[in-house]
Amino acid sequence: MQPTLAGMDFALPADDDPRRTALREWFTAHAAPTGRELAERGLVAPHWPAPWGLGADPTFQLIVDDELKRAGVRRPDNAIGIGWAGPTILFAGTPEQKDRYLLPLLAGEEIWCQLFSEPGAGSDLASLTTRAELDGHEWIVRGQKVWTSYAHTAQFGILLARTDPEASKHRGISYFICPMDAPGVTVRPLFDMTGAHTFNEVFLDEVRLPAANVIGAPGDGWSLAKVTLGNERVSLSGAGSLWGMGPTADDLIDSVRRGGGAADPLVRQRLARVWAEGEILRLLRLRTVSAAVAGSEPGPEASVRKALADEHGQTVMALARDLAGARGMLSESGPVDRQPADGSGTGGSPWPDALWSFGFLFAPALTIGGGTSEVQRNIIAERTLGLPHDPPA
Repeated sequence: MQPTLAGMDFALPADDDPRRTALREWFTAHAAPTGRELAERGLVAPHWPAPWGLGADPTFQLIVDDELKRAGVRRPDNAIGIGWAGPTILFAGTPEQKDRYLLPLLAGEEIWCQLFSEPGAGSDLASLTTRAELDGHEWIVRGQKVWTSYAHTAQFGILLARTDPEASKHRGISYFICPMDAPGVTVRPLFDMTGAHTFNEVFLDEVRLPAANVIGAPGDGWSLAKVTLGNERVSLSGAGSLWGMGPTADDLIDSVRRGGGAADPLVRQRLARVWAEGEILRLLRLRTVSAAVAGSEPGPEASVRKALADEHGQTVMALARDLAGARGMLSESGPVDRQPADGSGTGGSPWPDALWSFGFLFAPALTIGGGTSEVQRNIIAERTLGLPHDPPA
């Protein structure tokens, strides 16, 4: 049975809760913890089992998040590694793979990317054509990937390749760990309209991977890809407006409050609506976390939350842009034109103005990356509502 939210108390425990006390003592002893220290303490992915996490239930996770914020500490930035690669290795990796990769991944010491999408296999990922052929104790990989975030900075990539071309479309695919500095790996940048270089195309030309780099058994790649994509949708729909990262609806509202509030009743209504959306998404995320703590794989509910969160992120950024007014056309404009007393130029927000202006331009991508909103709604329709599949072409 799937865990539900019924009966859960979402009021945060009091300051004297022993879990809070233990965390505050730890932060007192580690005023500026490194990524390695956070990972070893289990604070990066607290719902993971020990020794990598704390086996934390949703309430304990909220406590951890609250105490991290109170201490002014952020987790390491390794979204694909922590959100996608790590859960898959945790689910199907060998003990040797877990020991080798999980702690450096959590600590942000080794950055990961995802080598899934191809020029002819995006939403229809099972149509991928990248091949891997076994040669003794090594696999030789040939193919091309595209829209690979962080490939230019990553040390490792999770790679899907077809290892049995005679098998049916969803079979004969295997799941690999690919060192990004392996001979034959070529990364070329793709620039988006923000001017940032996040995406890349990756060419794999006779790349040799040891057999020990296969996660699960050869041919299990599609089932493991579904585990990754489920966790990807949980990760991409985190609290932040930009695929689980960056400012939240609460941050936007706090900025307006610090800037003196909003006099326009229509603006106040929009702020109230975006806050309510954020709270609904927070509770839905607790449901997916509850399932993870109970040992369940992310299911269609992850698609529900991602579809909602993508549009919510666009709503947050559209409101922030409208609040900025004409200043929103500048490259470093926040939603509120107010300089803090310390001159930090954050517009009353813990996030720099430059990130808000980046978000204005990036928001259209939210309903495309990680599975388009149309794909998410198909998953919801077919797997949750039981509606018929699309007829074959």
